[in-house]
Amino acid sequence: MHRVAAGLLVADGLVLLGHRHPQRRHYPDCWDAVGGHIEPGETPMEALVRECREEIGVVVTRARPVDLPVAVDDLELHAFVVEAWEGTPANLEPDEHDAIGWFGADEVPGLRLAHPALGELIAGVVRPG
Repeated sequence: MHRVAAGLLVADGLVLLGHRHPQRRHYPDCWDAVGGHIEPGETPMEALVRECREEIGVVVTRARPVDLPVAVDDLELHAFVVEAWEGTPANLEPDEHDAIGWFGADEVPGLRLAHPALGELIAGVVRPG
């Protein structure tokens, strides 16, 4: 079972997504929330905080869990909307994501997403700023 924590940073009517490197084994060449595997002994929130620090260099200060249904048998996904953080997001792990970008809800339908339900979630949480 793969336990994963993923976060959508939301600000000014935009959401931050990472483009998964085309060489990644799982979900290559698509846009996804920032996150990764939950380490033994970590809570999903602790994993989210660690992954955001490692991958994009921000410290999460406020996040709330959201439902993101994923139809993958061996995946336990814990999704969060990150509403506040310290620092400016930057792509610190180019082997993981070959790009990061801010997108409005109207741009998301044109993206290849890791999970179809991600588009609906983004539409529900991204509000014009």
